[in-house]
Amino acid sequence: MGLMSVEEALSRVLANVEPLPAHSVPLTEAYGRVLAADLHALRTQPPADVSAMDGYAVRALDVAAVPVRLKVVGEVAAGHPFSGSIGPKQAARIFTGGILPAGADAIVIQENTTREDDTVVVTASAGKGRHVRGEGLDFRRGAVLLRKGRRLSDRDLALAAAMNHARVQVHRAPRLALLATGDELVMPGSDPRPGEIVYSNGYSTMAIGAREGCEVIDLGIVPDRVGDTVAAVRRARQRASDILVTSGGASVGDYDLVQRSLGQEGLALSFWKVALRPGQPMLHGRLSSMHVLGLPGNPVSAYVCSILFLVPLLRRLAGRSDIEPALESAVLGRDLPQNDERADYLRAQLSAGPDGLAIATPALVQDSSMLCPLAAADCFLVREPHAPAAAKGAPCKILLLPR
Repeated sequence: MGLMSVEEALSRVLANVEPLPAHSVPLTEAYGRVLAADLHALRTQPPADVSAMDGYAVRALDVAAVPVRLKVVGEVAAGHPFSGSIGPKQAARIFTGGILPAGADAIVIQENTTREDDTVVVTASAGKGRHVRGEGLDFRRGAVLLRKGRRLSDRDLALAAAMNHARVQVHRAPRLALLATGDELVMPGSDPRPGEIVYSNGYSTMAIGAREGCEVIDLGIVPDRVGDTVAAVRRARQRASDILVTSGGASVGDYDLVQRSLGQEGLALSFWKVALRPGQPMLHGRLSSMHVLGLPGNPVSAYVCSILFLVPLLRRLAGRSDIEPALESAVLGRDLPQNDERADYLRAQLSAGPDGLAIATPALVQDSSMLCPLAAADCFLVREPHAPAAAKGAPCKILLLPR
């Protein structure tokens, strides 16, 4: 297989991918989940005209000229409506959230009053509707306030509760299984021997999965042996994983055994090798219903491929409507040479420009093994294949990284 464009590779990753089935969960379990159906308000909020302040419910006509003395005929607290009505030259003591009594159409705040037994002296006028939250000010029954495909935020949960929903229909969270391969890999905290490398790729991939709201299954590290790799792949299938992500071993070296192992299990290969830097030796395919992404072993390559391909796949499975991150405009912070046939995703830092556009300055060294520039980066500076040389100050496109 030849090199495939990033766009074509992503279209194949997402081809025929449907959101996972929906189920009902309580609001306490819905944070970060994706709505499987539009959410309608089950009530009107507020359900009646209510006071926005502590004070007195009055008729605006009675307080047009002040000072004026009004007879206090009742009291209204939140949850305790006044059964009577307000007539001429009358008022009712009212507290925030109390339902406006019949006949009243304004609130005089208590700071503009003086109480004398069953009389209140009003010292400042209040026009009709003053300090009144009208019925339906926030929303009305039947209104669609949260749309299908929305990932529920903390604010959304408050709104859903106010709409009187105790449970919501959301898509099942994807299950992501992660497998690392390589005789050279050892876990963090180890004392590496000559030739061994501390395993790091999986930690960013697992964090990305957690951020996207999926269930992460860590299959650990397996040595460069087909039998061990096949056994780990089978464990992923036994766990009903929706996606298997392998890290390393996707190339063509004598010890790069991922393709061979997956093929032994029946992998339907979609593509291998993308016109991408870093991240060229990436593969994608399906093992029955399980999606497979074979990420490169270099840590920055693995991260770039996770952002470009794994995140959109997770979002499509989760039912989200915002699948692909959008590119934003910036200007170059230094000169760049002409690009070759691969799309470049350069680690870059952002600074404020004088015209409001951010200045994106790529790291001088872009080696795919270097994690320090990745940790320091604010964005990827995106260069299309065969892009011409560009001078400092020229417009460019960036992909912001999550913070």
